[in-house]
Amino acid sequence: MANIELILLQRVEKLGQMGELVKVKPGYARNYLLPQSKAVRATKANKERFERERVQLEAQNLKRREEAERVAERVAGLGVTLIRQASEAGALYGSVSSRDISDAATAAGLTIDRAQVLLVHPIKSLGITKVRIELHPEVIIEIKVNAARSPEEAEKQARGETIAREADEKLDIGPLFGEEDSEAA
Repeated sequence: MANIELILLQRVEKLGQMGELVKVKPGYARNYLLPQSKAVRATKANKERFERERVQLEAQNLKRREEAERVAERVAGLGVTLIRQASEAGALYGSVSSRDISDAATAAGLTIDRAQVLLVHPIKSLGITKVRIELHPEVIIEIKVNAARSPEEAEKQARGETIAREADEKLDIGPLFGEEDSEAA
């Protein structure tokens, strides 16, 4: 199927800047760019309308970007803690999703939508993970998500202590297969 030509109404990561003509697959245009008003079809009428409104759109975009940059400065270094049940090995029973992160960030003072959380894979283990938050298409910040079993464990992880090693010490793991015990040698 032929690619569809679109005019971008805002910056889209890995695609282009506002005002650029881009060719994309029909499904990407139909399912993502057009419904979210990130682009319009590149018809003659839309090209003319965009050129007439370009200055106004760029001014609005600049204003939104400046607001996002102010918010980014205010919440720099934000970290959220999520208490979850997990196995002794550190694997979560379930996972931490973008909705969980957006709810925790909102509770911490940064009001974001789950669509703004750029989570490549769900978080499935204990520990601190850096997650990207898109405040504006041109302003992306990182927050630290601390997944722990208890608030005390979260504090230890925040200080840099490793929880998995403590669990191994509690289990008193002996030599692995193929390794000789140092006391027996």
